[in-house]
Amino acid sequence: QVQLVESGGGLVQPGGSLRLSCAASGSFVSIGTMGWYRQAPGKERELVARISRSGTVTDADSVKGRFTISRDYTKNMVYLQMNSLKPEDTAVYYCNANIYRQTWRSSDDYWGQGTQVTVSS
Repeated sequence: QVQLVESGGGLVQPGGSLRLSCAASGSFVSIGTMGWYRQAPGKERELVARISRSGTVTDADSVKGRFTISRDYTKNMVYLQMNSLKPEDTAVYYCNANIYRQTWRSSDDYWGQGTQVTVSS
């Protein structure tokens, strides 16, 4: 059983900051890419940022210069530091991880339950 548990969401004023955390737990050999996605009401889920096992970062144009993704390999955690938040960042944020459960030959995608981020004055 593999679980991803997010924390750190909440209500913040425009221009404020939040830090999301996601911890992977359970039985697995290794974790590949970890990332954050978000889904606003009435919209499709979209990539916010992801970081590969080697540390390569891919992020959406809408968050460049404002959000920073990082990970702690020893703790199996990924973080999203969100600065200069805007109302359009309001969404449910989901943690995603590509996990090798039993061997290096195959992996599966896992998702957290989501955490709400609301940016409003």
